[in-house]
Amino acid sequence: MAIFLHLIILSPFLFLGLFSVSASPQLTLNTGSSLSVQDHEHTFLASPNSVFSCGFYPVGTNAFTFSIWFTNTVDRTIVWSANPQSPVNGHGSKVSLHDDGYLVLTDVNGSTIWMSTVSAGEGSTAELLESGNLVVRDSGGTAMWQSFTSPTDTLLPAQQLTKDTRLVSGYHSLYFDNDNSLRLVYNGPEFSSIYWPNDDYTMFRYGIKVKNNSRLAVLDDKGGFFSSDALTVQASDFGLGIKRRLTLDYDGNPRIYSLDASNRSWIVTWQAIVEMHYVHGMCGKNGFCEYSPEPSCSCPPGFEMVDPQNWSRGCRPTFSYNCGQERYKFIEIPQTDFYDFDLGFNESISFEECRNICLKTCSCIAFSYRLTGTGVCYPKGLLFNGYKSPAFPGSLYLKVPYSANIEASSKQSVLTCSLGSQEIATSSDHTRWLYFYIFPGVFGALELVFVLTTWWFLSKKSYIQNSAEGGYMMIRNQFRRFTYQELKEATGKFREELGRGSSGIVYRGVLNDKRIIAVKKLVDVARCEAEFQAEMSLIGKINHMNLVRIWGFCSEGKNKLLVYEYVENESLDRYLFNTVSTERLLMWRERFNVALGAARALAYLHHECLEWVFHCDVKPENILLTRDFEAKIADFGLSKLYKREGSSFNFSQMRGTVGYMAPEWATNLPINAKVDVFSYGVVLLEIVAGQRISSHTTRESRVIKSKQFIENVREALTAGDTKCIVDGRLHNQFNSEQAMVMLTIAVSCLEEDRSKRPTMHEVVKTLLDCKE
Repeated sequence: MAIFLHLIILSPFLFLGLFSVSASPQLTLNTGSSLSVQDHEHTFLASPNSVFSCGFYPVGTNAFTFSIWFTNTVDRTIVWSANPQSPVNGHGSKVSLHDDGYLVLTDVNGSTIWMSTVSAGEGSTAELLESGNLVVRDSGGTAMWQSFTSPTDTLLPAQQLTKDTRLVSGYHSLYFDNDNSLRLVYNGPEFSSIYWPNDDYTMFRYGIKVKNNSRLAVLDDKGGFFSSDALTVQASDFGLGIKRRLTLDYDGNPRIYSLDASNRSWIVTWQAIVEMHYVHGMCGKNGFCEYSPEPSCSCPPGFEMVDPQNWSRGCRPTFSYNCGQERYKFIEIPQTDFYDFDLGFNESISFEECRNICLKTCSCIAFSYRLTGTGVCYPKGLLFNGYKSPAFPGSLYLKVPYSANIEASSKQSVLTCSLGSQEIATSSDHTRWLYFYIFPGVFGALELVFVLTTWWFLSKKSYIQNSAEGGYMMIRNQFRRFTYQELKEATGKFREELGRGSSGIVYRGVLNDKRIIAVKKLVDVARCEAEFQAEMSLIGKINHMNLVRIWGFCSEGKNKLLVYEYVENESLDRYLFNTVSTERLLMWRERFNVALGAARALAYLHHECLEWVFHCDVKPENILLTRDFEAKIADFGLSKLYKREGSSFNFSQMRGTVGYMAPEWATNLPINAKVDVFSYGVVLLEIVAGQRISSHTTRESRVIKSKQFIENVREALTAGDTKCIVDGRLHNQFNSEQAMVMLTIAVSCLEEDRSKRPTMHEVVKTLLDCKE
């Protein structure tokens, strides 16, 4: 019996001993050798101190990533992965160090899933350092590629975050912006927004100053995290002798973790965001975060969860709007607000006036009203980034049809309204309405006196211009009006030209706050000031991760300019059609991501933004690429500078670029979103083929070439072999299933009968279905 008990006690250690004997970790991977997924338990790279391991890591049933992890933590914590979003098969997959010095991960079918970005040449080796850094060296021992320069979601001590790198976890990223500041951004499928730093966060209350133009952040061995924008934080157990990591967790919050050696588990010793409702996108569309006492997501009355297992997918309404033919009631959700997506901003306004603005605006689905000295009103077109906090001095009023059987909770009240009449049914007492009406009136009168006095004083000093030139309000989210002189100085008198097109010339510039910008001088935009301002206000609210962000505008006399974010890697045509041997070639995965990103942007413009926008000039020159080679469509706002009504509209002249223009432009049919679908089809063919499909300048020769090429694509699809269409420079390193889907989509987009073309929403769904 005693022997039996001893065996039970010792069995785990015997198992570990057997595993350590059977496992054969390597210190280096030599040219021509590989690691096989079938042998992942026995063959892998290990650091000399055995703290880190590198090899195939199981992430699901028969699914593996090529990763680096802490060897002896309880959960073997991953710190880097080559393919976090694209696991490979558990049979036949391998990672190899090729003779040319590239480290390459291939799936069971031989397709390349990932490869290092720099060749180390013949005689190269790969090794895992004691720091956790995977390095590929050339024959002379020089490090040519290293995992530290392409992090995923984690920084290890001594690993640097630079202007060229970022931490990514789900839809959240930690990166350096163009103003040299460290930021957190949510890049979701429907919108993109920066949520950190924020003045409410303790570490920023005293004002961080950007001291230099460098962009560098590092975690040290003691638990200190230092950034060139003067951010300095320390782990609560600051000191030497502890293994640490900084990880951007899936909830969008960066945290420093320290390893508890006694139980080999991690403890949080610092986090950037204490109140999680500051993180954008956490509860998805229509959902809001509240503490009870832990942070949790809730749906407003009349809404239900899209996916109970995934709150980031948000909530959907159980009712529908029928603008103009329905009476509405407003349900109050106290101490609740949603960031951004405001249809306007109104100060010194009564509650009743705010409610009527939302009531009369079809696109308004709710309004936020608060009293902070005066009444402040924010009509809402979309509900994202919601939170509920006792510190918030206002409420959200949700607009729902009167016919909808929706009841307010005990903490909510209901206002029932229609365009012609109103009735109030609320559980609040009358003093509350005195608060809403009388106090705003008093404060409004005082503010009116102040405004009139200020106006008189400034007009006497001649500090303001006439209303046509100086009456523009600052648009929220950094969208503002620039003076012509500002942009002239920022661009060095419009010295550095980035490109030009039918709508104007684009110049590079740098603002006083060091942000790099792209400034477009518009041509042939004859609009009155009020109308131009209205267009700009709308464009300023359009926000999507795959659209170039417009930061502002200038309108002084004939000078009409738009100010855009600067996108580092220029336009797609440079990488598809440039024959210079030294130009970087877009790999297949990047091409697919560009196609998906462009489709998402167009779907947003066509179906999701506050007012439908048709681009009318989709082409590779208008698809810009970020430092991570993600697509951002440019010039989408210019189509708003033309009058249109309904779901179709007429232009006084044809718009677009020959070769990408839909046939309805030439037949004088009313234009709708399907012109963009046609143009996207041409671009999609060019992404796959790596060549101009529409290089001819006359319509006749273009049609002949396009029809012949499309016929070749149809034949390839019928034969089930796309190698003859896919860019030969890829040397057959592409996903054949994705190629088939992309070419099928392209052919359907190029139907002459526009009713047979898919919508961009349908295109996005089809591409997502075959995303790795």
